Amino acid sequence: MTTVRDVELVWHDLTPRLLEVVRVRRLTPGMVRVTFGGEQLDGFRYAAPDDHVKVFFPAPGADRPVMPTLGEDGLEPPPPGAPRPIYRDYTVRYVRPEQRELDIDFALHGHGPGGSWAAQAAPGQRLGILGPRGSNLVPLTFDWYLLGADETALPALAAWLEHLPAAARVIARIEVAGAAEEQPLAVRADADVRWLHRDRGESLELAIGGLTLPPGDGYVWIAGEASGLKPVRRYIRSQGQPREWTEVDGYWKRGVVNLDHHEGEDSD
Repeated sequence: MTTVRDVELVWHDLTPRLLEVVRVRRLTPGMVRVTFGGEQLDGFRYAAPDDHVKVFFPAPGADRPVMPTLGEDGLEPPPPGAPRPIYRDYTVRYVRPEQRELDIDFALHGHGPGGSWAAQAAPGQRLGILGPRGSNLVPLTFDWYLLGADETALPALAAWLEHLPAAARVIARIEVAGAAEEQPLAVRADADVRWLHRDRGESLELAIGGLTLPPGDGYVWIAGEASGLKPVRRYIRSQGQPREWTEVDGYWKRGVVNLDHHEGEDSD
């Protein structure tokens, strides 16, 4: 009997939400977890480990963000002369509907609106949230799963580890600046999870390029800096991994700080 392993894309209604910071917790020297709350979280949809939202930040000197205007085709540009929304994509880390709370982990790059805001985040501040627009529902019946991430995609990889069934074969590689950036993860004893430290010359490109993919049907999910993932994407393809079971996603691009960047599997 053939096992059907189709990845299903489920769309959600888009609702802009203005949320208030409830708690701020420093996870590592370079990662901050911000907990948002409010009645506007009612009806929030979260269905997959890499679900992401657009986070809207206040302009310098403002206490509230400019919220988006939605049309039939999604975000609409502001009228001439009106302030433009400032936003970036971020992965949802945890949702607790009963408490009306949502967690987002921010990497402190030292540049860009997200890292700059998170470095000074405090309870009572407000941000806007839009999304998730959709969820990729990956079957939990694959023979193995290969996961890879840098700091920006670490929240999604951590959610993947919590999402997969106990019997799943998991190979995970996580690239961070150094040992101080490691954080506790829900890792089973038989999972092959390894931290890669850039200060030792380790990288996703080198680590994944040296892997031999296991036999059987597997799903590949890797995300991080876009240019560094291009050789990773080529290597995965060279191993005969089916495109429909592969997601290699650029979450950000080195040298690009003023644009929202989200590069998908077909970019090269």
